[in-house]
Amino acid sequence: MDIDRIDRKILDILQREGRLSITELAERVGLSTSPCSERVRRLERAGVIRGYSANVDPAALGRPLLVFVQLTLSSNSGEVFEQVRRELLHEPRVLECHLVSGAFDYLIKARLSAMSEYRDLLAQILRTVPVPAQSNSYVVMEEIKESLVLPVDVAAPAR
Repeated sequence: MDIDRIDRKILDILQREGRLSITELAERVGLSTSPCSERVRRLERAGVIRGYSANVDPAALGRPLLVFVQLTLSSNSGEVFEQVRRELLHEPRVLECHLVSGAFDYLIKARLSAMSEYRDLLAQILRTVPVPAQSNSYVVMEEIKESLVLPVDVAAPAR
């Protein structure tokens, strides 16, 4: 899909202000409402815009503890990776899980209520992994920056 300069402006604005009305968005990108609305729908249909969400304070929901876990499997195969994927995909406390290259296999990000919940989650993960595994954990002491906003080069030339 070709993403032109106006699409990029739309994406940049919507990442920061997803609840903005189409009328306001259209004004800010220099379009009338109908063409702007069609562009947004086209970006949604193409999967460029994957959805809209609220950014919620984890502490307000009793989940102030942020933990990253490196998981190293003793054996690697497509079948093992698929089993791990299935197990971790449906664990609501796991916010992100990435199969990575390097010294370990998975990087897991979890939001939890307390260290006791972290112990329970880690035990559950290690029980459900189909092969022996080792873990290294990193408890976040201070969150410096967390963002889902991707840099958009709004000055990119139109195609």
